[in-house]
Order: sequence, then structure tokens, then C-alpha cells
Amino acid sequence: MHNKVVILGGGVGGLSAAHELIERGFDVEVYELLAVPGGKARSVSVPGTGTDGRKGLPGEHGFRFFPRFYKHVVDTMRRIPYGQGRSVADNLVDTTRVQLCRFGRHPVEVPARFVRTVNDMRVVLDDLGRFLGGDLGITHDELAFFASRVWQILTSCLERRMNEYEKIGWWEFIDAESRSPAYQKLLGHGITRSLVAAKANEASTKTIGDIFVQLLFDIATPGPSTDRVLNGPTNEVWIDPWLDHLRSRGVHYQLNAKVTAVHLENQRIRDIEVQIDGTPHRVGGDYFVFAVPVEDMVDLISPQMLQIDPGLASLYQLDDITEWMNGIQIYLTEDVKIAHGHTIHVDSPWALTSISQAQFWEGIDLSRYGDGQVRGIISVDISEWERPGLNGKAARDCTPEEVKAEVWDQLKRSLNYSDHVLLRDDMLHHWFLDPSLELREGDDDVNEEPLLVNLVNTWKLRPEAVTRIPNMFLASDYVRTYTDLATMEAANEAARRAVNGLLKASGSACAPCPVWMLHEPEILAPWRELDRIRYQQGLPWDGTLVEVGLSLIQLLDSTVQALEQASERNQVFSNQGIDLQVLQKEAYALIERDPQDQMASELRREGMVLVERLVQLFALRLAEGRGAIHTPAARPPGGVRIVPH
Repeated sequence: MHNKVVILGGGVGGLSAAHELIERGFDVEVYELLAVPGGKARSVSVPGTGTDGRKGLPGEHGFRFFPRFYKHVVDTMRRIPYGQGRSVADNLVDTTRVQLCRFGRHPVEVPARFVRTVNDMRVVLDDLGRFLGGDLGITHDELAFFASRVWQILTSCLERRMNEYEKIGWWEFIDAESRSPAYQKLLGHGITRSLVAAKANEASTKTIGDIFVQLLFDIATPGPSTDRVLNGPTNEVWIDPWLDHLRSRGVHYQLNAKVTAVHLENQRIRDIEVQIDGTPHRVGGDYFVFAVPVEDMVDLISPQMLQIDPGLASLYQLDDITEWMNGIQIYLTEDVKIAHGHTIHVDSPWALTSISQAQFWEGIDLSRYGDGQVRGIISVDISEWERPGLNGKAARDCTPEEVKAEVWDQLKRSLNYSDHVLLRDDMLHHWFLDPSLELREGDDDVNEEPLLVNLVNTWKLRPEAVTRIPNMFLASDYVRTYTDLATMEAANEAARRAVNGLLKASGSACAPCPVWMLHEPEILAPWRELDRIRYQQGLPWDGTLVEVGLSLIQLLDSTVQALEQASERNQVFSNQGIDLQVLQKEAYALIERDPQDQMASELRREGMVLVERLVQLFALRLAEGRGAIHTPAARPPGGVRIVPH
């Protein structure tokens, strides 16, 4: 007889655990609180919007975002069938741009992937010029200093990141306090608040630095985009096919099931109490996987459980450091293609990020939803709920109608500039605010689904997936993972760690789930190893190489200018061909005559090699863009590591 595993929570963590366990021969039951599967990742049918046989408009807790460094959840998606010979992973589509919008000013776009086309190249050159030219209000010296901070993270050993940078706030690490407002807004608040709902002066440098560097690697390396999205509403193209697959394999998945108590016997979990559609039940099993968020988990911890595993008490502290990051969808009568990817609204007091979705939903006919008049959807995440908006009120002090009006106003301020009017009031047809929010008068607002944030020195509070209760395992985004950020990826990785622990506890001979570390560039391994030696000797990170790095940044600045000037004069971007020798010669000449360049001769020689490689690389990508050569298939991700338990 197979071992029975009871999973509490049917979001990404619970579904991932069920997937791994059912493939290894276990009997699996999943109990989900909500009436719709998928947890925070779910999409829903907006109540009351479907007419004349149409579906309700698609709403969601917040938009989906699949960075390229997501390996665990995408690996699972590849094992979910979707039609003939396809998988759910085939529903991931690349974006090509990330847009930075300011109030009343022209937006700045940056590439979301490695250069592939002539247009990509133009965007790179144009935006490098904007950054280096101060269009964003950040000085060249500030950019150089920030680059030196990124270099420090890249060349620091893992031990230093964990034991030093975990205890330093991002704001302090990047010296934001003494920098310009533009620097603070984009590189301080923009990176933290808009992306992960964390406060820059409280967020751990270890977490923010590691994730920021991963995103940079994804852009700088040939392959898929660093910013991928689904090609339709989440449940239609991912969650529902996933659940259908698991049920076909024998998984029992129960909706509307609220777990109310956990009962122990002989220091093991005997059974749980669960209310299914309001009726109480007792559910027993051999093993129990808790895949519920931390705010729900703390309600299930009993004194008896704490006696067996005192470490569970840290979850109460984690419950106190959650933040709000919730979404609102704006439904339009016209499809407005804001950018081919996500937009960060830099000047938005509510730290808005958004995406215009219809352009990525090529197989979805929006006229079949709602009343048939919707043609575009802007999905917006609100990350700052306590700062006054343009209306003078914080988001959590507003009514839902006021939230909609203020978000719409901030979007228009960001996207409409000069004579360019992208959003008009007559386009706004409907809106939908995340139903996990209950905004009331006074201070008793409720958010049923807040987001765990990684504050300074909180890694020590986070539990492992394997507890001291022999048949109890944790599979949620607050578990210690390589991902180290409250995301779908972390939930999936936590589920794999829980399953691996369960396999060991049950004596199973099945292969454990693969778990991947974050990517660390091999080329920088010598620097990290040197820093490890220094760390073991009690020495600080060595900053002498930063001067070399800054010189290379200056060299890159000169190189970009040379490439721009040479390309304009020699029409290297035209269809007439690429004059590689002329381009290199003019790049060299510009660097040689730069009166500010004081680099040593050795560094200059290295710089010339860099110029040559840059020009060759640009030429290669331009040729690929014209179809002159074929790009080799990307190698499968390496560095697979099985986590021991």
C-alpha cells in the first residue's frame, strides 16, 4: 500500500509538491482554501462581467513574471502536457523591452534580452547614451559608483554575502543617502519597491543584490529573454492544465477546504481538521506537507508542535514582516501597446509596475470576454500602500473606487507626455481590484494575501523544509531556498526540498528532485575564490580592483560613443553590409584621442581587446538579425545540484 501524503495549500508550492510525489508513486491529497486553484498565481473570472454566453473578464492577484533564471518552476511546466506534443512551458513568451516611465517625459526603454536584431542594437546604443548622458538625472559618477557596488557583489564569496551582506540594507550598501534624488528613486526605491515590494533601507543586500545580478546576467547572455510572460490568463494556460494532469494521475484536489487544526500523537502528526464547504472533517495521512503562506501557517502552530520543534516559533516573526503588493486590472476599449514588456513607473508615488497584456495573448480573443467591448488590458501591481498618492491619500486609506481613480491618474501622468497621448478617459471600460483586499474606513483594512519580504538579517528566521516533527514538511516561499525571494520559483524550490526530505524519511528509493543554485559567472570564479580566502582570514572585501572596473566603464562609455559615431558615418546598420574594420578603427581612434583617458598602457591593451570583441559581437548579432547566420540552440542549464537532506 502506498504512503499517503496530505498537502495543505493548493498554490504553486502545493501543486509542485503534488506533482513530484505523484510521479514517485505516493497517494496525494491536496486541500485548498479558495474556490479557485492556484493560490496567488491564480487568475479568476471577474464576477458579473460575462454576458451573452461570454466568459467573465480575466482578473488576477498580480501579473505573472518569469525571469530567465527561474529554473525550478519552468522545469515543472515542461512536464505538464498542453495539447499534442506540447507542454505548458510552450506558453511562455519573450518580452523584448523593459520601459522606465517618468511623469511628463519621454520614456526610456532598455532591452530585456541579449541583442538579436538591428533594432535591439539601436535600443542598446540609444539607452546607454541616455544613461551615460544623464537623461535620467543620474550622473556618470553615480552610475560608476553603482557599477562598483554591483562588481562587489559579483566578486564576493557566498560566505561573505550570507554573513555580511545579509546584515546590510540595500540603501546603505549603494550609499543612496548621499546621492541624487534620481539615483535614490531608480536604483534605491525602483529596484526594491517596484520589483519585490521591499523598502530599500530595510531590504537585505544579499537578497536584492543576488536577484538584481541574476537579471543582469539574463540580459547579457544569449538565450531567452530575462522577462517572460504567459500567452493567456494564468489558469487557462497553466493552472487548469496542471490540475487536469495531476488529477489524471490520481491526485485528489479539494477546493473550499479550510484547515483549522493539526493533531499530534507520539510526536507525529496524526490528522488534521478541515472544513470542506463549511462541514468539518478529519483527514489522516502518513506525511503532511504545509504549503500555506506564513500568515496562515502561524494559525496552525500549536504549543505541542513548538515543544517538538521550537524553531517554528520564528514564523511568528516572519508573519510581522510581510508587505502589500496587490494588483488591479484596467480594461480598455482599445489595445494600448505601452511597451513590449513590463513598465516601471519611476515617478509613481504608489510604486506602480504594469504590463499591457493583449499583445502577448495572440491566441486569446478578448471580444469573447465580458460584454465583448474589451480590447486591451493593463495589469498593474501596486507596491507602495502607505505613501500618499497624487490625491493626497495612501492606497490603503482609499476606497476601491479611489484606488482605481488614482492608479488611472498615475498611469496617465507616466504614459502621456508632450503631444503624445496614449491613455484617454474614454478608453477606460472596466476595472478589477485584487479580491484578497478589503479596504474599509479606519485602520481595519484586510489583505488576505500579503507578500513576505526579505528584510536585513531575517534569513536566520526562515525554516528549512524539513522540520523536527518527523512527518511534517514545509513547502512555501518563506522556506530557505537558493531563490531567496517570495516568488513562484521559491515556492517550487521549497516544494522540491520538502519532497526530498519526505523521500528520505519514508525510505523511498526514488530519485530526489533536482535543485539548482543561482547562476554564478564562471569567469569571475577566481575573484570569488580570492575573496573566500580573504573572508576566512577575517579580511574585508578587496576594493582595489574597482579602479580597474571603473576604468573599463569609462572605456565602455568611449566605445559606445565610437560605435554610434562610426555606425552613423559608415552605415553599419544599413542593409549594405557591416564594415567591421572601419568600425574598429574609428572606435580605437576615439579612445586614443580622449584627453580624459588616463588608463595605464596594460589596461589600454586590454581595452583594445574589449573594443574588438564588442565590435565583433555587435556585428555577429546584426548579421543574425538579417538572417545571415543561424543562432545555435541554447545549451541546457548546467550546475544541477541535488540537495542533500
